[in-house]
Amino acid sequence: MGRAFEYRKAAKLKRWGHMAKTFTRLGKQIAIAVKAGGPEPDTSPTLRSIIATCKRENMPKDNIERAIKNAMGKDQSEYKSMTYEGYGPHGIAIFVDTLTDNTTRTVADVRSVFNKFGGNLGTTGSLAFLFDHKCVFTFKKKDGMDMEEFILEMIDFDVDEDYEEDEEEGTITIYGDPKSYAAIQKHLEEGGYEDVGGEFTYIPNDQKDVTAEQRETINKMVERLEEFDDVQTVFTNMKPEEVEE
Repeated sequence: MGRAFEYRKAAKLKRWGHMAKTFTRLGKQIAIAVKAGGPEPDTSPTLRSIIATCKRENMPKDNIERAIKNAMGKDQSEYKSMTYEGYGPHGIAIFVDTLTDNTTRTVADVRSVFNKFGGNLGTTGSLAFLFDHKCVFTFKKKDGMDMEEFILEMIDFDVDEDYEEDEEEGTITIYGDPKSYAAIQKHLEEGGYEDVGGEFTYIPNDQKDVTAEQRETINKMVERLEEFDDVQTVFTNMKPEEVEE
């Protein structure tokens, strides 16, 4: 399963401790999807995908419906996706993915944290070579599913050979080219796969070892960034901490 699995597993375990923040993040994604494709999941593939992700994150149905209703309001803010990148302490590369209705406020907030921790906020694209940008889909595994045959079929849609299987949840997670997001989602849904949820991620192509003290500092910086409502996800190239089974 490789580095993508270990990296996302560490991020997922960390995210479980911040449910309220996760629901806020998903609520903004719902707002953008509704503005772009309307409030009906049946006619909006993007909204359908986000709702599936919401369910997997245990977001209450009432919260989902409220987010859709609020997104239809005339006074709803127009959110814009912005990514900020730079180096944090100890030479760790940091990507900050945001959804904001005020880029001036957001960049000031992000820069303040980089400055506080002795980091350096760079220009857009300056650290792209350190990360692989991927789309990620998770869906229910079919009974008797032949994974080797499935992956061979999905390669035609620019999907990676590596995948994750969560036996406890009964789900499969695949990675692909972000440009193929719509085609992958369409193929999965037409193939009868259930609860198809998709998102985008940045996976470091070379993870950097750090000491326990350095990890603590970087984690504090990430936590400070995640405190801002505009911040969706923070990605780093710090090697995930090994967890004993």
